[in-house]
Amino acid sequence: MSGFVHLHVHTQYSILDGASNIKTLIERAKTQGMKAVAITDHGNMFGVKEFINTVNKANDPINGEIKRIKCELDGCNQTENPDKYNELTNQLAEEKKKLFKPIIGCEAYIAKNGRFDRTDKDDRGGYHLILLAKNKEGYHNLVKLVSYSWTEGFYYKPRMDKELLRKYSKGIIASSACLGGEIPQAIMNGDLEHAEKLIYEYKEIFGDDFYLELMVHQSGDYKIDQEVYEYQVKVNKAIIELSKKTGVKCIATNDAHFVNASDAQAHDRLICLSTGKDLDDPNRLRYTMQEYLKSEEEMLANFPDFPEAIYNTEEIANKVEIFSLSNNPIMPYFPLPNGFKDDNEYLRHLTSEGAKKRWGDSITDTIKERIEFELEVIARMGYPGYFLIV
Repeated sequence: MSGFVHLHVHTQYSILDGASNIKTLIERAKTQGMKAVAITDHGNMFGVKEFINTVNKANDPINGEIKRIKCELDGCNQTENPDKYNELTNQLAEEKKKLFKPIIGCEAYIAKNGRFDRTDKDDRGGYHLILLAKNKEGYHNLVKLVSYSWTEGFYYKPRMDKELLRKYSKGIIASSACLGGEIPQAIMNGDLEHAEKLIYEYKEIFGDDFYLELMVHQSGDYKIDQEVYEYQVKVNKAIIELSKKTGVKCIATNDAHFVNASDAQAHDRLICLSTGKDLDDPNRLRYTMQEYLKSEEEMLANFPDFPEAIYNTEEIANKVEIFSLSNNPIMPYFPLPNGFKDDNEYLRHLTSEGAKKRWGDSITDTIKERIEFELEVIARMGYPGYFLIV
């Protein structure tokens, strides 16, 4: 079992930027022995339902075995047969460890001047920040944050701000993101004092659930490495020192945009489509070709002197709870007038009144039979309340 978990991953729902098919992504993570994976699409949570459904399907055989053991446990008397009871309890614990864990997240855009400010074009992208739902409450808060980023903060991109982060931080794990994050940007600008202040600010918002990200993407291309890798080395060095000073732990991520290394060329063409550039344009945006779902061994090779950053990702995965997104339909409340015991009775009354208005005293037996047939079908399907609301 791998001790590393990918916590910064873009799927195809990072439109024209991510190229990871969710099913392939999960299969790859499981093949590498990972016990969890996160999805953190840019500014949105469009892929969450597909992600959860795909993981649930992959977990079906294990959940079936868990259900069987629980049934056997229910029928086992702990006092009369303690050995069997303990054996089943241990089996249950082992099966639960096999469950692959989906981690729901988003790479958010944080507005520099507040989400309502649209005067500065430099603020249309904002700073990047990784947000992960630790539990069901965190998921609901993440939904609120992302929703407000679209309805209140949209300016070229969906943006949230620190006012919202403070309000809806409960149950959320955050990390400092890529070179586009606020802390890395401060380091790149040579302002380590400001970077330190920002770390304490995010720590005040998220507590021990705030982490500092380290990334290494060495492409071998001189121009790309000047724009990415050399800055990453500079930022990583400062972040490690600031981590020691502030007590905020570091995690290693790979900002994955595609699943396999062999997908790099296809992803490169996707970037050409998203930016409207020709493949042979020397000045176009290029990724490093390293943004794939690397194995634990590859990540350790990236950080030979700092393996704890690899294994701190497991700490985050262990914090995350498995929860269901399924809910019963939420229907509006339809108040019944006095004298009616239920929806069906009132629907029958309204139907009778409507029939009298339409046909008066000339209601034929055929019409009565049809009305009765329709009302019986509606009642049998449990839809009287729905028809009353509509």
